Amino acid sequence: MPNWAEIQRELIASAADASGTPDYDAVRRRYLAQMHRLTQRATILYYGNWLGSSGAGNRAAISLDDIHGFMTAVSGLHGRDLDILLHTPGGDVNAAERIVEYLRHKFTGEIRVFVPVAAMSAGTMIALAGNRIVMAAHSQLGPIDPQVVQPLGSQFRLAPAGAPIRQFAKAREDIMLNPSSSAAWRPILERYGTALLQQCESAEELARELVQDWLERWMLCHDPHNTSDPAAIADWFASYDQHHSHGRGIGRDLARSHGVVVDDLEDDQGVQDAVLSIHHTLMHMFDALPMAKLIENHLGDSFARLQN
Repeated sequence: MPNWAEIQRELIASAADASGTPDYDAVRRRYLAQMHRLTQRATILYYGNWLGSSGAGNRAAISLDDIHGFMTAVSGLHGRDLDILLHTPGGDVNAAERIVEYLRHKFTGEIRVFVPVAAMSAGTMIALAGNRIVMAAHSQLGPIDPQVVQPLGSQFRLAPAGAPIRQFAKAREDIMLNPSSSAAWRPILERYGTALLQQCESAEELARELVQDWLERWMLCHDPHNTSDPAAIADWFASYDQHHSHGRGIGRDLARSHGVVVDDLEDDQGVQDAVLSIHHTLMHMFDALPMAKLIENHLGDSFARLQN
């Protein structure tokens, strides 16, 4: 299996002009086409540049304009089944819903979601909309508890929706037990306001409902021996209390223990080689080029977003 250093040497050798710039496209597309030949399935990669010092921040996140990229990648593909390589920090839940519904409209058979390293937050939601997820020993999903804009002094930040819900509940409990504590709680609660509480509760409910629906429709509907409860799976992934951190990694064994259908990437050596070679090539490319996101199919049709 080509490792990080071997792919780097291959990229250096691929330089086709006097500048010595590696031909990232040619190397990546060769391995993407190789994966298609091995699986005989339509293949799409969706990669955000969010790890390391070259990360693109919010530009790498899932957003509604990704639909244009998927329209580009889906065009010209044939067959009912799809493999998608997913590497993302997450992003807009509503955009994730549109992506899932679009792909499910175009591919009416099985969708496998490969997670070479990490698909977090709304990326985990997209993965849970697959018929099965393929993960390596080092791969991870993440909690799906939504993040909402919350006040931080004179500025704002993204923070777990569950935090204000639990803070309001704690304030209610304290004030009922000790009414004089209302003076201490007042400036904290005034900073949030009741609208934020409703927004947080609605966001949590939406994430759970979407994932439960997708699990029922696709991952858990075909195997009569799978008795996993889609509502329980969705509740566990969405639980702020269970995970304590929105960035906490959920490995394949833990996901399987909660009823998710996960295959081991290592079970097919050829596919594993292709998937990790694609991943290493993309990581080298993201380190070298100001790219925020890439959506591409095995035919070489691609849609890219720059960092600026």
